[in-house]
Amino acid sequence: MRFLDFARNDGTKGALPALTDARSCRSSHAMKALLLLSLLTAVAIAESPKIEPLPLGSAAPDFTLPGVDDRNWSLQDFAAAKALVVVFTCAHCPTAQAYEERLKKIADDYRAKGVSLVAISPNDPRSVRLDELGYSDLGDSFAEMKVRARDKAFNFPFLYDGDKEDVSRAYGPLVTPHVFVFDSARKLRYVGRIDDSEREANVKRQDLRLALDAVLAGREPEEAQTKVFGCSVKWAGKHDAVADYMAKLAQEPVSVEMADAEALRALRKGDGEKVRLVNFWATWCGPCVAEFPALVEINRMYRGRPFEFVSVSANFPNEKKEVLKFLTKTQASNRNLLFASEDKFAMFAAFDKDLDGVLPVTVLLSPKGEVLYQHAGEIDPLRLKREILKAIGREMAK
Repeated sequence: MRFLDFARNDGTKGALPALTDARSCRSSHAMKALLLLSLLTAVAIAESPKIEPLPLGSAAPDFTLPGVDDRNWSLQDFAAAKALVVVFTCAHCPTAQAYEERLKKIADDYRAKGVSLVAISPNDPRSVRLDELGYSDLGDSFAEMKVRARDKAFNFPFLYDGDKEDVSRAYGPLVTPHVFVFDSARKLRYVGRIDDSEREANVKRQDLRLALDAVLAGREPEEAQTKVFGCSVKWAGKHDAVADYMAKLAQEPVSVEMADAEALRALRKGDGEKVRLVNFWATWCGPCVAEFPALVEINRMYRGRPFEFVSVSANFPNEKKEVLKFLTKTQASNRNLLFASEDKFAMFAAFDKDLDGVLPVTVLLSPKGEVLYQHAGEIDPLRLKREILKAIGREMAK
């Protein structure tokens, strides 16, 4: 979720469990257990530290963290820098993605001036829900960070703090991205945003550059602390919330409807508003079965946006029970079709006369029914996600 600024993100949101009336408890043991649970929850909330940005003038907290280049980095590695920029960012956040090229440019422009820039991902990847990945092709695991750094050619160290988050808590980022600038003595001189607009064309004030110029000149930045904007830091402790979310997804109803040739022709014409992903598959097709969970996950990531996933089974009509059993097992609560004829050639001809009957086959359609991407055989999930994002965009709606 994205929000404007400095609301504290201490990972303690939520209310205490409502106490059940004693008369409704089946036994005194149940009431005692409930009271104990409430007490433990209250203690956990009371003891959980609040996250606040490091105060100006503070010394840079030390760290030793693994980088995407498979080496450990520590504060001492930047000892020679006249100024050090520590930016907390991540792979999944659309705001963080919007600043990737700007950070690379800042790292390049200030390197010759003696400035080092290091990025740290503060997010616990297990605390990120699938619906929070609707603007990204990648999550925040260490492996996915490596993909982002490689594909975007990061020219600065990108470090992982998602397991313990001790370093991140010491610095206190509220969102991604959140910047901390230290002088040659490693005293904090600026904390806040990179600039004043997520969209580069609208930038009026380049806060990070102004702060670096001041620090290098031995001056205090004109604005030493600014508000920030971006995705909330995903602190550890949200695992139960993610588990509850997944449990709710697992309870969504799964169904399959019979579809004739006319229904497939309508499917091919597009939705009119949404990007449509269509996958032809069958229960007896090994690659189909292997890739299907990835398609379900992709649907869960992007279904909150102008996107829909429709599966079309090439099983025989009298195999509907078997088809539904597989769809239920994979929690495919998307729209599922089963061709109502045994004529497989008629099925493909109805959808697209030029489509070969190779299973699995996946087609991405624009709202007007234009083919944006088509692939026969098992999908590459990352490639497909990127094709979807090309169609629906990485930015929030303009």
